[in-house]
Amino acid sequence: MHSPIQLPDTWQTLLSQTLESPEALLRYLRLPDSLLAGANRASLEFAMRIPRPWLDRIEKGNPDDPLLRQVLPLAEELDEVPGFTRDPLEESHSNPVDGLIHKYNGRVLVILTGACAINCRYCFRRHFPYAENRLGPQQWQNILDYITADPSITEVIFSGGDPLVSSDSRLNQLITDLEQIPHLARLRIHSRLPVVLPQRITESFVNVLKQTRLKVVTVIHSNHPQELDIHVAAAVQRLTQAGITVLNQAVLLRGINDSVTTLKTLSEQLFAIGVLPYYLFTFDPVKGAAHFDLPDDEARQLMRQLQDQLPGYLVPRLAREIPGRGSKTLLFTDQE
Repeated sequence: MHSPIQLPDTWQTLLSQTLESPEALLRYLRLPDSLLAGANRASLEFAMRIPRPWLDRIEKGNPDDPLLRQVLPLAEELDEVPGFTRDPLEESHSNPVDGLIHKYNGRVLVILTGACAINCRYCFRRHFPYAENRLGPQQWQNILDYITADPSITEVIFSGGDPLVSSDSRLNQLITDLEQIPHLARLRIHSRLPVVLPQRITESFVNVLKQTRLKVVTVIHSNHPQELDIHVAAAVQRLTQAGITVLNQAVLLRGINDSVTTLKTLSEQLFAIGVLPYYLFTFDPVKGAAHFDLPDDEARQLMRQLQDQLPGYLVPRLAREIPGRGSKTLLFTDQE
């Protein structure tokens, strides 16, 4: 008998195979049962969701693995910590029409979906009211009308959730609609999928981006060099060969990337695959994730050390988003 033909996994197949059971996760990674009770309780508040390509990069038997720590629910998430809120960036105050956030001059952010391929435990939108911002046909028309009425808006940012869980056909239609607004010049896509599910960056998706008149920038999200395997490199290469700018945003997280060695290696490996380090954000004080927080003084000290070891173009900007301000707030300059 002939062996059955093994078809390659599509990104949609991989997306459907995400691991959502803490018990199954601990068993697969050979982690202690003592973590289970806390993981179960925390996942009731914010579900666990891990795609297989990410799971395959986690070291088995290591409860301190930096990729595991980003996705494993912990009992600490249930602690009440003063100053940590459900809406740390006060986005509800900048939500003029459903599905759209307008905080900064010249650009708006569109919440394409509430779905993600992975649920990062530090996510600042873990409590976001996605159901109230669902992007149906009428909501999308309201967004188009809002952008059309404001000629100062030159850039649209696709966000979520993760916008790249949307199909190519849906993305193509949304981009085509935006192209009809003459004062729009740029489209920015913020996505974790090129890192956590790099199979998403298909030739057909890249072709969608190549066909638009808008200048496209893709901002990926990697916090640790262990995230960057050959599949991520291939995904980035597809984007850069199509003339798409690729930047990285990272979040400074206690116990994951709060060392100069890790941050230096991350910047170097990002640049090696064609990604420019862009921002390193201090932690947004979201309820349920206080255990990731790092004091600003420690963050600045890390930046001083990083600046001593890297050329300037590989040093990301240390910043925080402060509600009500007209731009990101830089916490470190090269004069410090």
